[in-house]
Amino acid sequence: MAMNETKKAKVAALRTEMRKLDPETYQEIRQSYYKIADELRPLVDALEKADADLGPDGPLLEEHYIFCEMLDRLNKSLLGGAV
Repeated sequence: MAMNETKKAKVAALRTEMRKLDPETYQEIRQSYYKIADELRPLVDALEKADADLGPDGPLLEEHYIFCEMLDRLNKSLLGGAV
């Protein structure tokens, strides 16, 4: 999805602030962000499959929903555009 001008401005401001950080802090944020971004989708998918395998209304269903919400929030974050 293409970014509108408002989001572009927010990403630019975020990027500017990130550049003010010391390099070690910036790198820690960057690495942590990408670890989460790389692993969250596979976790959501694995929970969905496990829940389906165990049957309806199992305890994994709620966990699956929680991590779906986390994925949705991550997708709304603009941090990826700044790191």
